[in-house]
Amino acid sequence: HGENRPGFYDPEAWDEMIALGWTALAVPESAGGVGMSLVTATALAEEIGRASMPTPLTSTLQTTYVLKEAATPGAEEWLTKIAEGQAASLAIQARDGSHLPESTEVFVKDGKLFGTTNFVQDLQKADLLVASAKEDGITKLYAIESSANGLTMHFDKIVDLTRDQGRVSFDGAKAECISEEGTNAITKAMPAIYTLIAADIAGGCEWLLQTTAEYASVRTQFDRPIGFFQAVKHPIVDMMIAADETRSLVYSAACAYDTEPEKAQLAAHLAKSSAADSAEFCSNRATQLHGGIGFTWEHNVQIYHKRQLHSKQLYGDAIWHREQAAIYL
Repeated sequence: HGENRPGFYDPEAWDEMIALGWTALAVPESAGGVGMSLVTATALAEEIGRASMPTPLTSTLQTTYVLKEAATPGAEEWLTKIAEGQAASLAIQARDGSHLPESTEVFVKDGKLFGTTNFVQDLQKADLLVASAKEDGITKLYAIESSANGLTMHFDKIVDLTRDQGRVSFDGAKAECISEEGTNAITKAMPAIYTLIAADIAGGCEWLLQTTAEYASVRTQFDRPIGFFQAVKHPIVDMMIAADETRSLVYSAACAYDTEPEKAQLAAHLAKSSAADSAEFCSNRATQLHGGIGFTWEHNVQIYHKRQLHSKQLYGDAIWHREQAAIYL
């Protein structure tokens, strides 16, 4: 944990995204949205990762899918707010990083929220939060404005400078219950959540690959471009293989969610597992092959490297996702 460091953010770019209808992309038409597929949202998330853009759009898209799976009149009202341009984030993770519904450390008492939720993404940018909380041992979903009374934000000091993250403490905060079946809604939305963060990683991997290949063609050593040497050439090819594998699995997962729901969980676990591995591998190779400048503020590689390592851990690392995938195989 660290000081309240303002998250890097471009309000004008966010306003343009709203004007283009990007926040409404995955919101059903009945709630004022565009009602597009996860494949479409995934393409957008990939481009955000490719640009390493500081924006709450990916968090907002992930929240959208939880609200869609809740499928209640209350959830639809909050979907309308997202369609109108409000940024949203999920407050569903426990202190140990678990995002499984039964792990929530927030509870309901007399219709109010108490407890703390951790690892809330883009917290400084979010207008509203969707939180999981237990009442009588049952996990339910609640929606609340980030400015509500009884809600306190604590910001984490993270290595990823393109995002912000924090904890939210509830002390008698009044929130709207939007689903009595929170476990079901979160479980059904998780493939979309995994796929979107994996898409962000895929975009970042592609940027790292292209930037490193270009650098290897112009940086000379021993009177030759360093890309001439096998010690450089082979790792770049390995980066390409890793990036292509991840992208293939990401779009396979998005297609499964849209057209074959019974395969969505497995496909999403495979996509996030691959993405987490590719995030670390491509970042390490890019930083190494850029030589000394790759470790400095003079080059953008370090920005992507930090974002990729943060994304790698979000909603489970590669080992955890492989363990989950094994259940389906």
